Amino acid sequence: MILRFVILCALFLFIEFYSYQAFRTLIKVRWVLISYQIISALLLIFIIYSFSQIDRSVGQTRQFMFTTGLMLTIYVPKIVLTLIMFGEDIFRIGASIVNYFVYNAPRKEMMPDRRKFVSQIALGLAAIPFLSIIYGIFEGKYNFKVIKQTVFFPDLPDAFDGFKITQISDVHSGSFDNPEKINYAIDLINQQESDLILFTGDIVNTHAKEMHPWLETFNRIKEYKYGKFAVLGNHDYGEYVTWPSEKEKDENFQAIKKLYGQIGFKLMLNEHTYIQKGDDKIALIGVENWGVNFKKAGDLNKASENVHKDDFKVLMSHDPSHWDAEIKDHPKNFHLTFAGHTHGMQFGIEIPGYFKWSLAQYIYKQWAGLYENVGRYVYVNRGFGFHAYPGRVGIMPEITVIELKKGRNVA
Repeated sequence: MILRFVILCALFLFIEFYSYQAFRTLIKVRWVLISYQIISALLLIFIIYSFSQIDRSVGQTRQFMFTTGLMLTIYVPKIVLTLIMFGEDIFRIGASIVNYFVYNAPRKEMMPDRRKFVSQIALGLAAIPFLSIIYGIFEGKYNFKVIKQTVFFPDLPDAFDGFKITQISDVHSGSFDNPEKINYAIDLINQQESDLILFTGDIVNTHAKEMHPWLETFNRIKEYKYGKFAVLGNHDYGEYVTWPSEKEKDENFQAIKKLYGQIGFKLMLNEHTYIQKGDDKIALIGVENWGVNFKKAGDLNKASENVHKDDFKVLMSHDPSHWDAEIKDHPKNFHLTFAGHTHGMQFGIEIPGYFKWSLAQYIYKQWAGLYENVGRYVYVNRGFGFHAYPGRVGIMPEITVIELKKGRNVA
């Protein structure tokens, strides 16, 4: 523990030292530089102190989210500065070696001075994440996007050609702080002309009581002709805090499961049902959370017991790592899986149809949007809410609308 603290402090000091070099190269007013150092030191002390006060029995709080947002706002730009200024030092050291051994330069002239334009470029580049993170906190976290996708299946039952499914995921209601914005998002959900709505888990961060102020709001989600269904996410099990007793933990879990019913959703716990339309039907299967690095409560075989291999199947599973590990090659052929969980890390770059990047892609093979494997698909929702970092940059909160079409996809 002490070693980790020492390493962390050394890392922060390294970042502070090199980010300061950019300012010192451009600013020559002594009191401004001293003020910068004092403010930086106070902010670092505040961040370290705030994180040291985290109560494992409470979980995520407003103070925690504020501190996380503050840390990212300050240190992501400073990391950019550090990379550039440290890179310049590597160049300067290389130049000094050449000057000494090749040109026999005097010691005083051996090391080149820092170049002003490098510091200007560094500060300009650092301003991009600085402004983006601030935007993400004040605007991005509620910048809801409706993303529509058409998916083709040759074996889709005829009656379901054109069938539309709305998906929401990762609500994390304990993080909300703006009723007007959440009501706006509910209006967006209700505006979609879908036949069915699916909710793929994480209704809260930890405690059932987080959802209580929002029950009336989410009860505004309209009725759907073919129903409203949900599954649990990893946060719904209340496993990220320390509980006084197993009894209290279980009581909270039971209360969380009831929340889904209190907003009109049928919670599916490793089970399935059939959606009937005309003379045709599709199987809707819902598993509990199953993740490679998270809780494995999902039982795919139990949930799909008595579902025939030739039935058209729609599956809900919160964590997309489940698709890669068990679902995509399963002999029962799950046609379309709905997942969430990743939030796209709430930070990335997306140019629809051209480019998509986030740190999430280094953890999850399927992390945002539609993925295919030999005619079987998983759609990973980017999440409705937010967690830890109280914002979103580039990866916006999502309401998904999937239209099922009979036929083959034409590239």
